[in-house]
Amino acid sequence: MEHTSPPAVAGAWDALGGDPALLGRVSRRRRPGLLPARLPVDEVAAASVAACSLAAAEFSCARAGTTGLPEVTVDDAAVAAAFAGERLLRIDGEAPRNWHPLSRFWPAADGWVRTHAQYPHHRERLFRALGLPAGAGPEGLAGALAGRKALEVEETVSAAGGLAVAVRSERAWAAHEQAAAVRDRGLLTLGRLDGAAPPELTGSGGPGGLAGLRVLDLTRVIAGPLTGQVLALFGAEVLRVDPPHLPELPQLHLALGAGKRSALLDLTRRRDQAVFEELLSSAHVVLTGYRPGALDRFGLAPESLADRRPGLVVGQLGAWGCGGPWHRRRGFDSLVQAATGIAELQADPESGEPGALPAQALDHATGYLLAAGVLRSLTEQRTGSSGSRLVRATLARTAHWLTAELPRPSTPAPGPAVPADGPEERLAERDSPSGRLRYARPPVGFTGGPTDWPRPPGSYGADPARWERAG
Repeated sequence: MEHTSPPAVAGAWDALGGDPALLGRVSRRRRPGLLPARLPVDEVAAASVAACSLAAAEFSCARAGTTGLPEVTVDDAAVAAAFAGERLLRIDGEAPRNWHPLSRFWPAADGWVRTHAQYPHHRERLFRALGLPAGAGPEGLAGALAGRKALEVEETVSAAGGLAVAVRSERAWAAHEQAAAVRDRGLLTLGRLDGAAPPELTGSGGPGGLAGLRVLDLTRVIAGPLTGQVLALFGAEVLRVDPPHLPELPQLHLALGAGKRSALLDLTRRRDQAVFEELLSSAHVVLTGYRPGALDRFGLAPESLADRRPGLVVGQLGAWGCGGPWHRRRGFDSLVQAATGIAELQADPESGEPGALPAQALDHATGYLLAAGVLRSLTEQRTGSSGSRLVRATLARTAHWLTAELPRPSTPAPGPAVPADGPEERLAERDSPSGRLRYARPPVGFTGGPTDWPRPPGSYGADPARWERAG
């Protein structure tokens, strides 16, 4: 057992505005080799989990009015299993298909392109941008990309609302205007929107500290849903709300829906808008994970939300940042890895084909950091500094933390990913409406706190859009 790496966990805790004296409550069980890479993935993973756990412990004490912070122990095995959670998931013993065959690296005329085609609407936009017929397969896409320059593909597909990024070197990304916009911001940004008092929380908060807290989760894919799942672990009532015309991938719902409820609302309809306003009127936290500005027409800009629910904490997740030429572009972990030089660093030494980190590490680290930011905001609201809060985290800024702010491994190697059958001691099983699930246990927590989610994921979109517990 040893204390966590100061450059990583201390940097994350400082970005959260935490008291450095509390870092002495954190220790780590090191298990080398579970997240091998040419970059310090294990350090970023452990630090993001440590910071989140410490923020949860701090809020638990603040809520209960006690002193003497519980101890936080970060176990590398738990962290590695959780970061590879989507891949380790089993449904009645079967592994779900996590990647669509059109989501991969492709040779272009002058380099490589990474596409993201997990959802039907993304595939349609990709085909349309490249002049391909609907339903074109891998061979057709390969042919369309091979004759074009990588940057041309990136611009053409992005303009059509699709997802394709040219694979860049670290140096090329460093020279990009978007990289400069990311560097100029902190690992997270935390700010006050007004001076309103926080909404009341009744009771002691339970063992996790968050009982009675209501969270509206308007996020998708991995990082944002993970933030909501962490808050649910510590006792919050988390209601995920999705549009009915954009269903989530079933495997992601099962991997990241534990502890939460799931409802559908069409915010273009007045009746559903009224339902949302009723939910907002007694919410304490709102999480958003769409592109900056994408939800503003529904009145979901942070400032608008805080105007209607004073004292709210808004957690906002993005891919590329809130400024710079790409801030309104769509993005996912795999694309951020490709653009920022990570994919080139992880390239196969023989074929030269770009590679990936051993897990969706940008997603997971950013999700834990955003949860930590929300928890620290809740603590500050109740220990002397009121006001509605805005917490922002972005995948590209987490990538900068990984590539530019921490020491790299002394013996760098791509290495194998976490094996599909382990580490077994960090996996659990339980029944769900979708079948028997095998899943990674939560890596976050503190002494005396909860160690698993209060319930398995339910059926996607099947819950009523109302709060389950009395406020």
